[in-house]
Amino acid sequence: MQKITMKVPLVEMDGDEMTRILWQMIKDELLLPFIDLKTEYYDLGLPCRDETDDRVTVDAAEAIKKYGVGVKCATITPNPARVEEYHLKQMYKSPNGTLRAILDGTVFRTPILAKGIEPCVRNWEKPITVARHAYGDVYKNAEIRVPGKGEAKLVFTSSDGSVTEQKIFDFEGAGVVQGMYNLDSSIRSFARSCFSYALSVREDLWFATKDTISKTYDRVFKEMFEQVYEEEYKEKFAAAGITYFYTLIDDAVARIMKSAGGIVWACKNYDGDVFSDMLSSAFGSLAMMTSVLVSPDGCYEYEAAHGTVQRHYYKHLKGEETSTNSVATIYAWTGALRKRGELDNLPELVRFADLLEKAVLTTIESGTMTGDLARITSLPDPVTVSSLGFIKAVREQLEKML
Repeated sequence: MQKITMKVPLVEMDGDEMTRILWQMIKDELLLPFIDLKTEYYDLGLPCRDETDDRVTVDAAEAIKKYGVGVKCATITPNPARVEEYHLKQMYKSPNGTLRAILDGTVFRTPILAKGIEPCVRNWEKPITVARHAYGDVYKNAEIRVPGKGEAKLVFTSSDGSVTEQKIFDFEGAGVVQGMYNLDSSIRSFARSCFSYALSVREDLWFATKDTISKTYDRVFKEMFEQVYEEEYKEKFAAAGITYFYTLIDDAVARIMKSAGGIVWACKNYDGDVFSDMLSSAFGSLAMMTSVLVSPDGCYEYEAAHGTVQRHYYKHLKGEETSTNSVATIYAWTGALRKRGELDNLPELVRFADLLEKAVLTTIESGTMTGDLARITSLPDPVTVSSLGFIKAVREQLEKML
């Protein structure tokens, strides 16, 4: 078949370890044979981030602003052990956090459902989408290791010189203190993104914080959601037959376990990080989850929501065969290609993305899958294949469909 031609490039962000290996396999087997792939490439692998003092991550974010659509491989957020392992100049911040801080917006994460991979929670019949605020909070915090006795204060100096301060704690000994922030504009954008997304999929929207404890920070989130809903979305929700529901985060966790699914669950940044992993695992696998960052000005960044699969990478380096699930990484590419096709009026590119996803599900549902799924499937006699074996099996299904 003639290769599909693209008009505008995607911003391609390569990553680390086993997912970097899968990234190239996916391009070689599932994309390049069928698409005249146009990308603007950025290497977000840890060595390149260190070499550029992380400038490459900022450049990638600016490129997404320029072209509108990006696709990202999983990357390492270094801890002290990683600093030593990679001989880094410093302990860099999360590249995802850097991208989100520049692009703002909301991350929407939804489980990928396949027959034979049933959720651990019996009553979950439909996907649960986590809408995660993608700005500020603990990911852009300031921290101090308190050496000993003293007083910690929260101080804000206004541009007019006036000072507001509040005591945090009187330390009698060593400890730790942390400060974080957010913006009214970002919170409103988060709220509008969540309401708009819920309308587009016609699903109820839940939002949860802990405003009983965080009486200023979390309360601002709660009040802004209520304001945006009342002023902009209440009538639209009523017309669509869906509802908006607010509750405390601990109550939301309890309720979510008894729900049937089919809802959008809006969470602050850290809550969304934690609960999206919980949901993906409970629905089957961390590698069975789509993830897209939608910015207020209409930019889209697709990624796999899981890590770099370090253990499998070390096996790969030893020449051992791995059986690593590539589904979320494939779906990052299909999401980006579909959006590129929609924006550029390329129906053949949209169709290709749809068929590639169908080929993935057909492969799994026919009983061919990676080890993580084979261990939990209800299908009889599943065939466990290697990392490359699964991608080749998907290609075989894709070629039949095309």
